[in-house]
Amino acid sequence: MKKQEEKILTLHPAGKKGTNISLAKYTTIKNAILELILKEGEIAYADLSDRIEKDLQDSFEGKVVWYVVSVKLDLEARGIIERIPKTSPHQLKMKNK
Repeated sequence: MKKQEEKILTLHPAGKKGTNISLAKYTTIKNAILELILKEGEIAYADLSDRIEKDLQDSFEGKVVWYVVSVKLDLEARGIIERIPKTSPHQLKMKNK
């Protein structure tokens, strides 16, 4: 019998229903997002998404961009990262604790 893959239910900053995704994929994308934001300080969402897709395209199973969107929203909902107000296209940074 195949072992059940661990899942995580993502959160959404607007309180919408989250998505159940693989904990391993969530962790991979979360680490990539946080690493880039910590390195850059502030980063445009499009740049973040493009760079993660480029880095993971050969080793990640699934649509990288879809996971980046889901995990980014989850990290916003958990108060770990935030959108910088009045930026277009929107920029992201670590949330000050």
